Amino acid sequence: MLFKPKKPQYTGSSKVYFLKQGYNINVVGAASKSSTSNEWIKTFGIQPPNFRGIVPIPKVVVEEGDQVLAGDLLFYDKKRPELKFVSPVSGKVVGVQRGLRRSIKEIVVEFDGDIKYKQLNPPDFNKCKREDLVEFLLDAGAWPFIRQRPYNEVADKTSVPKNIFISTFDTAPLAPDLNFIIQEKGDAFQTGLDVLTKLTPGSVHVGLDANGKVAPAAAFRSAENVKKHYFNGKHPVGNVGVQIHHVAPIRGNDKVWTLNVQDVAMIGDLFNKKVFNAERTVAIVGSEVRGPKYIHTYIGAKISELLNDEVVNTNVRYISGDVLSGEQKIKGEFLNAFDDQLTVIPEGNAFEMFGWLFPGTNRPSISKTYLNHIFRNRIFNVTTNTRGEKRSFVVTGEYESVLPMNILPQHLMKAIVTSDIEQMEGLGINELEGEDIAICEFACTSKQPLQQILHEGQEMLIEQA
Repeated sequence: MLFKPKKPQYTGSSKVYFLKQGYNINVVGAASKSSTSNEWIKTFGIQPPNFRGIVPIPKVVVEEGDQVLAGDLLFYDKKRPELKFVSPVSGKVVGVQRGLRRSIKEIVVEFDGDIKYKQLNPPDFNKCKREDLVEFLLDAGAWPFIRQRPYNEVADKTSVPKNIFISTFDTAPLAPDLNFIIQEKGDAFQTGLDVLTKLTPGSVHVGLDANGKVAPAAAFRSAENVKKHYFNGKHPVGNVGVQIHHVAPIRGNDKVWTLNVQDVAMIGDLFNKKVFNAERTVAIVGSEVRGPKYIHTYIGAKISELLNDEVVNTNVRYISGDVLSGEQKIKGEFLNAFDDQLTVIPEGNAFEMFGWLFPGTNRPSISKTYLNHIFRNRIFNVTTNTRGEKRSFVVTGEYESVLPMNILPQHLMKAIVTSDIEQMEGLGINELEGEDIAICEFACTSKQPLQQILHEGQEMLIEQA
């Protein structure tokens, strides 16, 4: 970069990674910095498909009508029986829902309104062996929230990660402000970091935001026993995959573990409070939400209850996550286990005659045929309309302009489509996840489903392993 942005004063002498490529999409409907309680949210679902790498039909150990405590076992992986999944709340099991081919779609628990926890007996992580610490995290139900790259699967207990990475900021559209969320979880976050340092011979790396005038939360800046790295740039600079690529790239047979900020705090509470604390602060956002805000709840909250009749219109799309990489849901389903954002935007199924002919400013686009490239801070009221159908897969250079990684994404996608495994590995498939390539999918003139293509390529490599 010829002219680097000025380093924020709060970074001090720390190194700042300035990333040129990327694109910020400013969307209507950001959450206000206020939060409400969760008294009206009574239904929670733990969804096995959220946890990549486990069998589609795990062993369910509860039945409808059973009473459970928060932290009680609901099901375990048949392939890895030590991999346990527990209830986020106390209450009654009201459903074991099945999906395609009798797979388990979700285990539904009706919250009794007064959280009761299974009491845990954690070891002293400063004195115990690594194996004992791993066994405790498995037994407590926290292990499934540690993800392993490549492939973003539930971490393998037999592998030892080269490093562990946590990103403390999210640059996706309408993403929650983690500085706001961490305010009451600082102690748990630090304890979680201390535990994680015992699981790797390498380092725990924490990515911090160097984009604004306001410093990151004190819990992030003052984190101890970790390596901190500041990043400046546009989306997807907040993605942990981008940060891994620039700090300690995945090479050969390397395994790298990643966690979300609130999952680190959850691990901390296993030791501080001696309970499985599945609390989540979730951002309810989007132009179709009346009064976007933060809600304190638990993992897997029911979408209709999260919204509490605060949706403006009926022709909308519910997205667990952000508009680029989130999963489409229906109102009666549940927020995904790793998501702390629920987005509601209009469906884009209204016909727009000759819409592509008019160089307006009312839609986000990296193309300079739209005048919005002049108004860089414009906030858009987006829909789900892709404004075109799938076309020939042409080389445009658009992907490289928005992905701040030393990877040729267009060539990689074509290698996947042609099932060229050697090329896929050589072009860096092990460094990418769907959330990283999502910005390329947004920019794609050819309207290719790049996240789906990447997933298919990863499945090919998993089968070859």
